[in-house]
Amino acid sequence: MERDYHLCLSPDALEADATLLDTVREAGVSTIWLTGFLYGYWHYPVEQAVRWREQVQRRGMKAHVVNVPLGHPGDALGAMHGNVPLTPPRHWRMGVRSDGSQYAGTSLHPPACEENTEAIRLLARHGFRQAFLDDDFRLAQSPGTVGGCFCPEHRQRFLQKYGYAESRWEELLHAVQQRRLSPVLRHWCEFHCDELTSCFRTLQRAERGTQLGIMVMYMGSEKAGIRLGDYSRVPFRVGEGMFDDGSFGSLKGRMNELFSVLFHRRFVRPEMAFSETTAYPADRLSARHLAAKLVISTLADVRHTMFMSGLSPFPRSYWETLAPAMRKQAQLHRQVAGQQPAGPLKHFWGEAGRYVGDDDPFSLFMAMGVPFEVSDTPPRDGWVFLGDQDATELPPSTWKDSRAVRVVRPHVRCEGKLCRRVEEALPALFALKQEIVATLKDVPWVEEDKPVVCVWYPKIFTVALWNLSEGEERLTVRFGERRYTVSVPALDLALVSLSG
Repeated sequence: MERDYHLCLSPDALEADATLLDTVREAGVSTIWLTGFLYGYWHYPVEQAVRWREQVQRRGMKAHVVNVPLGHPGDALGAMHGNVPLTPPRHWRMGVRSDGSQYAGTSLHPPACEENTEAIRLLARHGFRQAFLDDDFRLAQSPGTVGGCFCPEHRQRFLQKYGYAESRWEELLHAVQQRRLSPVLRHWCEFHCDELTSCFRTLQRAERGTQLGIMVMYMGSEKAGIRLGDYSRVPFRVGEGMFDDGSFGSLKGRMNELFSVLFHRRFVRPEMAFSETTAYPADRLSARHLAAKLVISTLADVRHTMFMSGLSPFPRSYWETLAPAMRKQAQLHRQVAGQQPAGPLKHFWGEAGRYVGDDDPFSLFMAMGVPFEVSDTPPRDGWVFLGDQDATELPPSTWKDSRAVRVVRPHVRCEGKLCRRVEEALPALFALKQEIVATLKDVPWVEEDKPVVCVWYPKIFTVALWNLSEGEERLTVRFGERRYTVSVPALDLALVSLSG
């Protein structure tokens, strides 16, 4: 399947710019996702979406809808005219945090699932057969939060389901506060995963022949009510989180974004994977940084790029930068699609990270210029870079007979000769790099101590280099005694064949 490009647009954006559809079609966009049901409101009538679908199809593009099912804890829509309600209607119930305070959005009480079901049916009657649920379809307010609604109703249902005495509720609250993966907290995460999955399956059954996809938040997982394995067979938007120049403009931000996408790709085939290539607000991520985001989908083999900017569109000038970048990434992606990266460094986000983690992975190692691979389970060899909760919650027996060197941050307790405390900063990581490359055989690496992602595809004898610097860099790939030199533009990707 070829790399393709999708764009989310509101009717307001289309009606404000009569030539926008022609511009994005010429840039290479093949599918438009129109605004649908918004957490209890039909702010844009379905008939309006039908009219714009006809305009989209007339230009040879496809048209589907994006629903926002539960409501977001903050304004994540960026309406052009400021006239879209920010919270669900009053007959929808508020959520309750673990400290007892209330919030709107990302909680699931009747009639939210019921009204979303009716919305799917109404859209289907008007000919819309594909819909995405935006990333407020979760039960945590933000990344790193152990979610679920702690209201009296959910409390009672939870205690009854697992046969717990009332005293266990305080144990749960303490475990949430301490981020400790106790049996009761594990059950709590499974409880609200069951609730969210049940609603998703209800929506799937709402109208026969309708395909429903889920947009997963940055590092989204079980603590947010998202049991990732439950969505492996549906369209799956991998979670990103760096939506402005302040976040994506930092090296750590880029590596966190890449880490999250690679983590989620463990659970979905590339043909079903969509990106969350978002700028928010629409003009806060520069066009060059938005174009650089396309590299992440190439490296992670995400076949569908979904551009998004809330209800306001990107500035028109962005498409002058995006169009050539889209064509280039599609061409590069074609060469590496389906290939499995390999390397001595190990990307791993484990069960503790998924259930109680702070969603701050040890991600900067990917900028060392040494190849890495993604591990579903604790690696048995190589160098594995552990997030704080995985480092402390995994029992020592996990590493019995393992040759893997565990790398953790300096403040994390870690014992044994195969455990290293290393600051998550380039100078410390480049020092570690020299130790690692001295042991490598039949593995390429970048000689310069410059921030670059080096991905090794051994089956096609090719290296992908993502230059993470804001300027062009001349990089040397070392492979045994051979050296390959290439110049890579700022924030761009280059492929280097090592077969010659």
